[in-house]
Amino acid sequence: MTENRSERELIPVTISVLTVSDSRTEADDKSGKLLCQRVKDAGHTVHEKKMVRDDVYQIRAAVSGWIAHADVQVVLTTGGTGVTGRDGTPEAVEPLLDKVVDGFGEMFRFISYEDIGTSTLQSRALAGVANATYVFVLPGSSGACATAWDKLIQRQIDYRTRPCNLVELMPRLLEK
Repeated sequence: MTENRSERELIPVTISVLTVSDSRTEADDKSGKLLCQRVKDAGHTVHEKKMVRDDVYQIRAAVSGWIAHADVQVVLTTGGTGVTGRDGTPEAVEPLLDKVVDGFGEMFRFISYEDIGTSTLQSRALAGVANATYVFVLPGSSGACATAWDKLIQRQIDYRTRPCNLVELMPRLLEK
């Protein structure tokens, strides 16, 4: 990997975290807590953390609110990306996106293959941009969230990452 960190200063970003689950509570939400901790440890700010049931409209309402909020630059969702009847996070989020970042889902599944083998094909992780806000849709397992954050998201929302990163594109996201 030729990626490196430059001598530039970190530009902290503001991130909201949404846990989608029909079975978890705030008390046992390992994935949401992990993401919030990773965000803080990386020098960024957690704007808000919410938990909703796996319901397309509840998910869409939470994500839409953050996309419309001027201070939120990144939204991380965890849960609801599988293939069962109740897994609806991608269906809830994708219509909100102005652009889909196909490479995120592809890279996530490629990296996950090392850990979980062919089971990674069941993940419908995705990412995109909506109203100048980056949105990442992650699986519900804490291991998958750690993989996504540690190996992909953290580096791309770090202004110091070279040769390029998502933060340096933020001022241009609303260009016409």
